[in-house]
Amino acid sequence: MKNLSCNQIYQQLLERLEISVVRLGDLNLGNRIDAEYFSKSHLQINEILDKITTRELNEFCMLVASAFYPAATQLYSKGDTPFARCVDCVQFPIITSTQKESFEKIPYSFAKESGGINILKRHEIIITKVGTPCYASIIEDFNEVALSHTVVGLSDIKGINAYYLLIFLRSKFGFDQLLRERELTIQYQLTLDRVRSIKIYDAPLSLQNNIEKICLKSKSHIVEAAARYAEAERILLEELGLIGWQPSNDKTTIKTFSDVKRSGRIDAEYYQPKYDELQHKISQLHCKTLCGTGGLTNWMKSIEPGSEAYQDKGVPFLRVSDISKFDLQDPDIKIDEQYLDITEKLMPSKGTILLSKDGSVGIAYVVKENLKAITSSALLHLTIKDNSVILPEYLALVLNSIVVQMQAQRDASGAIIQHWKPSQIEKVIIPLLPIEKQRQIENLVSESFKLRAESKRLLEEAKRMVETSIEQATTAETTITKLGCIEEDHEIESKVLAFLAMHHQNSALEVAIFLINNFSGRYRGMSQRDWHRIAWDYLKPRAQKYKIDLSELGSQVAAENE
Repeated sequence: MKNLSCNQIYQQLLERLEISVVRLGDLNLGNRIDAEYFSKSHLQINEILDKITTRELNEFCMLVASAFYPAATQLYSKGDTPFARCVDCVQFPIITSTQKESFEKIPYSFAKESGGINILKRHEIIITKVGTPCYASIIEDFNEVALSHTVVGLSDIKGINAYYLLIFLRSKFGFDQLLRERELTIQYQLTLDRVRSIKIYDAPLSLQNNIEKICLKSKSHIVEAAARYAEAERILLEELGLIGWQPSNDKTTIKTFSDVKRSGRIDAEYYQPKYDELQHKISQLHCKTLCGTGGLTNWMKSIEPGSEAYQDKGVPFLRVSDISKFDLQDPDIKIDEQYLDITEKLMPSKGTILLSKDGSVGIAYVVKENLKAITSSALLHLTIKDNSVILPEYLALVLNSIVVQMQAQRDASGAIIQHWKPSQIEKVIIPLLPIEKQRQIENLVSESFKLRAESKRLLEEAKRMVETSIEQATTAETTITKLGCIEEDHEIESKVLAFLAMHHQNSALEVAIFLINNFSGRYRGMSQRDWHRIAWDYLKPRAQKYKIDLSELGSQVAAENE
């Protein structure tokens, strides 16, 4: 630190610490003064957005939320209108017909008559409010969706592309603002007043339109993925003779004392007739047990370090809440590798099937690549003994099907918190189809997962495009300011315009739009026509060198000169 001033030394020390220095004049003492609100990451995002043209969210839409309404859970079985909750949005940026079965539904008449329930329409946006707040989703395949009290809605969206708005809110620049505005009462939640003031980057129209195209392509992939998976399920059930089969609703049965002694269970739930009916169905097929001697797999249980070992950095720690039959989520919780003396044996390898045994029991997922992560003890690791007998994706499909879900339901019933004992899991009956039929099913499942992965990749690409555009707009602003390229006579440095052109998809019109959006307020004497003319004069002689498209801007200038 030799030759550094005291202030420079102080600034270097601050960079290494999670400390923000905020002037008293920048504080609104009637608003928020908690340290988290002024964290470095929040202030950095705010600083970037302050350098570019933004508008508040409420300038583009109306914000609505459902007020108090009577209990509706008893109406779900009679419902006809999707009832959006956090769980319907967090992992679903685009709400499609694939969620038709997972949505709870309430009667449309109840929503209207209650007076407290708001309803959104197609292409309007939902933001989760309570529990897991800050996640935005756009309604795509439903004409109307009712809002539960756990979400807020953006209705009557105007002056901005709704798909672009969705992706901006899911990008780091939108999501971080929402995170910052959370309020901690009993749990984190968003309020309408705080969401209204979120800053939205007023992006070029071409970018907004491109984002919409990417979102629609992502949606088509997710719908096709669901169709492939449904076809795999159909073939499986058809081959097992279970297409159209409905288990009995009869609640009474007669069992002998020897039956009770053999099962070790005396609770009535265990002996419901539907379980016997399923047992009879699959007993006519070629089957094997899941584990144990003569079984299809070996199983291994991981560890449970306890919540005191949870931290923000380290090895990802997968719990039941991080797994679904379709994918694994990036876990929020990490574990210190040295603290646990973790070995590779505890890390799931490619082809391992993760099976949940506690809480939400019976969820199966095939690991697609070796993971640098460990799982909680609530997830068993299943390793297939012989791939010539059974294929991983086929086995996972069976585990997630009614065939095994009903076995899990029977075994784990009778407890407040469901627990599926490994000794019970070992005895689960797995029907085996010919390997050629398994391969057909596995191919469909694999295609489904590839489409899902591509859908997710496209949305990540859209987010990167938005974030890059904002960063480039900030860079352009800084470059223009440093070069002093806008003088009193409104002359603009040619190399800056070239820089702008190359970062706006080589469109001269986009450069002009950028200048209008970012400098018209500062140079009030200049009209939109002036900016178009400036961009044209300076870019025209350099169009060939920088491969700048002058066509749209040329047409605009010609029209304005008529």
